[in-house]
Amino acid sequence: MNHIAIVLLAAALVVAAAGTLARFDGATYPTALMRAATTFAAVLTLAAAVTGVLAEFLG
Repeated sequence: MNHIAIVLLAAALVVAAAGTLARFDGATYPTALMRAATTFAAVLTLAAAVTGVLAEFLG
């Protein structure tokens, strides 16, 4: 259960960093939010792909 919290915290950190970097780049708040949402979707996709690969090797 502790691992799930770490993964969720890491995903939240990546999304916050993406939004912050977009704002530093001069993007408006809606644009920064969209970039953060896109990054969040990419992180989830990557996590699902890595989980699938690891499940094949460990299972």
